[in-house]
Amino acid sequence: MKNHIIYAALCLYAATAAGQVYVTSDARLTQDIVATGIIHSPLPLDDSRSFEAAGLKNKAVYSKPLSRDNSISGWSHTGLGRIDYSVGQTVSGNGSLKLTFPSHTGVRVKGSDSDPDYGTYGNARAIFNVNGDNWGQYNRIAFSIYPDCEGARVVNLNLSFNSVSHLVNLVNHQWNHCFLNIGNIQRDKVDNIAFGASIKGQDRTTGDTLVYYIDRIELQQVDNIGIESGWIPANGSIAYSTTGYMLNDRKTAVAHMPENNNRAFQLVDAQTGLPVFSGQIKEEKTGIGEFGVMDFSSFNNTGSYQLKAGDVLTPPFRIDGNIWENSLWRTLNYIFCQRCGYPVPGKHGACHIDLCSEHDGKKISYSGGWHDAGDLSQQTLQTGDIAYALLEMHNKLKDKNKLLAARLLEEAEWGLEFVLKNRYGDGYRASSVGLLIWQDGIFNTFDDISSVRVQNLAFDNFLYAAYEAYAAMSIDHDPSLQAYLRKVAEEDFEFALKRHDEVGYGEFIHFYEHSYNTSESQYMATISWAAAMLHKLTGERRYADLAADYIRYTLDCQRTEPVGKGKASIKGFFYRDKSRKSIVHYIHQSREQVYMQALTLLCETQPGHPDYNKWVESIRLYGDYLKSLMPYTAPYGMLSSGVYHIDEHQDSTGFYRLHLFPPRNAKELFVEQVKKGVPLDNEHYLKRFPVWFSIFNGNTAVHLSTGKAAAICGNFLRDEELLSIGREQMYWTVGKNPFGQSLIYGEGYNYPQLDSFSSGEIVGEMPVGIRSLDNEDAPYWPQVNNACYKEVWVTSAGKWLTLAAEY
Repeated sequence: MKNHIIYAALCLYAATAAGQVYVTSDARLTQDIVATGIIHSPLPLDDSRSFEAAGLKNKAVYSKPLSRDNSISGWSHTGLGRIDYSVGQTVSGNGSLKLTFPSHTGVRVKGSDSDPDYGTYGNARAIFNVNGDNWGQYNRIAFSIYPDCEGARVVNLNLSFNSVSHLVNLVNHQWNHCFLNIGNIQRDKVDNIAFGASIKGQDRTTGDTLVYYIDRIELQQVDNIGIESGWIPANGSIAYSTTGYMLNDRKTAVAHMPENNNRAFQLVDAQTGLPVFSGQIKEEKTGIGEFGVMDFSSFNNTGSYQLKAGDVLTPPFRIDGNIWENSLWRTLNYIFCQRCGYPVPGKHGACHIDLCSEHDGKKISYSGGWHDAGDLSQQTLQTGDIAYALLEMHNKLKDKNKLLAARLLEEAEWGLEFVLKNRYGDGYRASSVGLLIWQDGIFNTFDDISSVRVQNLAFDNFLYAAYEAYAAMSIDHDPSLQAYLRKVAEEDFEFALKRHDEVGYGEFIHFYEHSYNTSESQYMATISWAAAMLHKLTGERRYADLAADYIRYTLDCQRTEPVGKGKASIKGFFYRDKSRKSIVHYIHQSREQVYMQALTLLCETQPGHPDYNKWVESIRLYGDYLKSLMPYTAPYGMLSSGVYHIDEHQDSTGFYRLHLFPPRNAKELFVEQVKKGVPLDNEHYLKRFPVWFSIFNGNTAVHLSTGKAAAICGNFLRDEELLSIGREQMYWTVGKNPFGQSLIYGEGYNYPQLDSFSSGEIVGEMPVGIRSLDNEDAPYWPQVNNACYKEVWVTSAGKWLTLAAEY
């Protein structure tokens, strides 16, 4: 495999040097892509532009060591392994704490009854007793860690105190200098601080023992640590799209510069340092605060630029007609690195071969596809979602960037193989498993797993049929595969239709699967979309009739009368079902875009249908709804979660399908959170962030899916305002947010470490997303790195690709 990569890299290097093959306009990224054999090994990490690199430059105003005792006095140990004091491995010169523990135990993992194999082999922790100290005068913990873990390609530790757990991604066999900002964490009475890890078994190369040296732990007070909550950017900062802005699009940045009295700003050429545009920072008061807005929309010259106001100068960004290309390479890299059952160089060997599903006396290895998130779980439908997004992007680029398009197609086919291999041929499919461990890859040993869920669900099979049909229309280099995809698309649609006729809507069994929150209106839209996709593939009238028939239910669920009064009146959203007790919302996974996918595909494939005008009106109504959401987060462009009815919690079925593991007072919390939104009338409120209670929270998939819906509407209606709304979701993601952080690692600037505890930091990784704190309706994005909001997720990467494919 290594020889194959080297040969491919040499051939491509020669071709790119001769100008024969276009990769990307970024010369450095082009070199990195070529060196991977075109994303057949991971892109190299560049932490020089990261949040952590910037933070390390902030020197302490004052500090004190956690302990002045050069020993393990005050430290205790729990779990597996032991702690010692080391004088040989130290960065302070005074010795270090040594934490040693095994990489495996040889004892089978035991999870919960509902998720029996979702567990680890145990934990190891080194704990320092602080005795209730008040750390209020400090806002940062600084520390250094040296991992000495034989054969470990991914190393990390958790720092925890006062119920806060922060994952630190590390580099093996070198000192890592780290910090955690704690200014927003309650610390007036700290009992202890701990470093530890969960034991997750051995990858191919991992040794039997893992060792971490921990040294120079300090409490510090530093200036300029930024903000972690709220809408107002940090003092003296500019929140902007760190990737850049599209030509002929609205171009704004949000500034907080109270000391810049003349309120002037400049757009500076990054190459020459000369100003190319000058403007005034306009004061703008909205429902979320008072802001300084820089508007340079009228400037439309291609190039690299910086924003300058007073002494503040941003890093460079692009203004171009093709600014997202680099992000596509990077997110593709992340998806590749999440491959299961494939040896990803520098990450892991071929994994989970001995993970299996069982059905009707048969067994299928569940190795393949992509690991779902920071853990090693799998969901077949998620893999189908990602494969579809990759194919969309391939089709968009196949005449523009042939190399990237070809690599997207290759990755899509990897995912499709997983979707296909897990079919049992009778409607049943291996669907999901929760997993945290590496297995030994040998059948008939203690860590074999056969608890992969197997289901025959109508909703899943409808979606599989749509994805297979789209793939059959997209893959033209392999006629046999193309014919097979058409065959199974028709079969899976029939399996779905049969099951739907038997049980109807509502057969969502496993709440760990991200289809569990599917509403009936979304379900019917999905049937319509799948049927329309089959009609487009086959030309058969039967599918067209089914597509037109099932969308009628969905149209009956759309609000056509306004709620609210005057400027606050809003309509066009969808209810979960025809009872209209609950409005459609998402808190984690979202397929909001399927409503518009179904309606626009109907219009494309059946322009002469008697209901055509109804479909167009529904699209227009929904597009107007999205437009009505935008003022509520201005001057940012993030789409709000939407309209909520104060009594939705009384719809118990819909409520508990959406809110997993809710607290006992969930219904009271729902009311409290809804009332934190903007009242539209006595019953309806506009929420900027979703209502959520449990670990499943984070906004990336939610607003990118809605952005996809906006772009679909915009392209169909030829409405530039809707297309701009879709682009604003991308600008928010790469830095035009209150924290000024890019949520794609390696893309733009100021990207933070993310919770990728199984596969390590990866270029292009994306998190579940920015959340809100407690019951408030404002963004919260602390440095604290844990699940679920900062956990990496292939779904987020897929949503990025599918939105980008609209432009």
